[in-house]
Amino acid sequence: MRLKNIKGAREAVEHNPLVILEPEGLKGRWRESFGNNHPLYVEIGMGKGKFLYEMAGINPGINYIGIEKYSSVLLRALQRMDEKPLSNLLFIRMDAENVEKVFGEGEVDGIYLNFSDPWPKERHAKRRLPSREFLKRYDKFLKKEGVLEFKTDNKGLFDFALEELSPAGWEAVKVTFDLHNDKEMAEGNIMTEYEEKFSSKGNPIYKYIIRR
Repeated sequence: MRLKNIKGAREAVEHNPLVILEPEGLKGRWRESFGNNHPLYVEIGMGKGKFLYEMAGINPGINYIGIEKYSSVLLRALQRMDEKPLSNLLFIRMDAENVEKVFGEGEVDGIYLNFSDPWPKERHAKRRLPSREFLKRYDKFLKKEGVLEFKTDNKGLFDFALEELSPAGWEAVKVTFDLHNDKEMAEGNIMTEYEEKFSSKGNPIYKYIIRR
């Protein structure tokens, strides 16, 4: 369960220079914020930031942006940056439903969705990050040759995500129903906090890589 309430978290996030408070104003100009023309990758619903922080650390030639809705969770990612700053990582606190308002056409090279909220009730299907509604949003700012990577331990959500591809005009490049025992797809895999927790219990991790 995600932490949602830590006293002072909202204020700490708002005063941190690594958090972009008005991201819409940088739409189409994100590389100016990083001061280079490196590729740009985005994780939507990044949680405490372990995955993205490690990715940014091993790939200094790539810019990363983490999007998280809850201040108390985002604060954990900022604490990592306090311990060891990285110049290629920035954050946005926002609801993912508005993500297409933040990035310009073809501005993003790749998208990560890791252990997204499954929204189990059918009436909430449109809120699921791998839904066709969200895939339509991603299509507006992901480069034509760009890919989206999605990991989850939730079989129902993964099956749903696969079913959404064709109606949304996307296709699977690679799919695995047991990531950690898939030699090809497990190579170089960076685990999230949730992934470490679930895999330690023997739960299989599902992953796909998709494109239009």
